Amino acid sequence: MRAAGGFTVVEAMIALVVLAILLAVGVPNLTGWLSATKAAGATQFYTEAYAVARAQALSHNSLSRVVFTRNAGNGQLDWQVDICFEEAGLPCDPGSARWSTVDEIAEDDPEGETGFRSVRRSAAALPGTGVLTVTPAVNGASSVYFTALGWVDSARALPLTRLDLEPADGHDAGFQASSIVLTLAGVASRCKPDAEAGDSRRCPQ
Repeated sequence: MRAAGGFTVVEAMIALVVLAILLAVGVPNLTGWLSATKAAGATQFYTEAYAVARAQALSHNSLSRVVFTRNAGNGQLDWQVDICFEEAGLPCDPGSARWSTVDEIAEDDPEGETGFRSVRRSAAALPGTGVLTVTPAVNGASSVYFTALGWVDSARALPLTRLDLEPADGHDAGFQASSIVLTLAGVASRCKPDAEAGDSRRCPQ
């Protein structure tokens, strides 16, 4: 009869071999799953930028904008949503000081000191450019301005109405390319740039 106690050396070796096999199979799959999850999160992150900017224009009956800037850490795009109340002779030009900031409300905000302060979101949690490439599809554009009715205002600045997200060159990230497209009515939607013709998920050409 076997005495009660710990494992034998053979049993311990078998357990270690089984554990090593599980790690060898599971870790790469887990890494791919994490990359795919983060890429999906990036799509949601940028869709939210457009949605928040449009919502602020509508809720405040003001102009709004979303401005994209490069994150110093991972190279992806941070975003910030500002609003501005235009008055006769006091336009809300791109360089105007009338726009809200993260610290200050917009000039002439009817809500006074409790008014809206800009919303800023960092892309620090997204995969770096070595894993995920986020490409503005409109050269030279880094913002979108919205009218008080939520429509894209292309008269103030060249609007960035499309972002393409895809695995970085040479990186098997485990996720497919996707795009975010903004209509002139200010509605952002996700699409697949490589979908077959006739597929409802295909991006507009």
